[in-house]
Amino acid sequence: MKALVVDDSMTIRKIVIKALNTIGITDVAEAGDGEECVRSVSTAEYDIVLLDWNMPKMTGIDALKTLREAGKKVPVIMVTTEAEKSRVIEAIKTGANEYLIKPFSPEQLAAKVKNVLPALAGA
Repeated sequence: MKALVVDDSMTIRKIVIKALNTIGITDVAEAGDGEECVRSVSTAEYDIVLLDWNMPKMTGIDALKTLREAGKKVPVIMVTTEAEKSRVIEAIKTGANEYLIKPFSPEQLAAKVKNVLPALAGA
C-alpha cells in the first residue's frame, strides 16, 4: 500500500506517517501543499491520500476538487482542524471518503484508514 500525506506542517506529516506505519503502510510520500498533492497524484499511483485543509498555495479542499475533476478516484481522508459541520459536509460532497479532526489519536487515524481501505481491516 502506498500513501500520500499532505500537510504544511512537517510535524503533523511525521505523526500521520508514524500512525500509518503501525497499520502496515510504510510506503509513504509527503507533500507540503495542495499543488504538490495534485502534482504527486498526477504522476504516481497512491492507495490513499491524507489531506489537510488549510495550506499555502492551494488548500486541501481545492486540491480535492482538482483531483476529482480530473477523474482521480483515490480514497481521500481530510485530516484537519476544520470542525464545523458545514466544512465536513462540503468535504464529503467534494469527494472526501472520510474526515478526521485534529488533534487525533493514532487509533482514530487507523480506524479511518481501515474504513477507507477494507483490506487493512485485519491489521
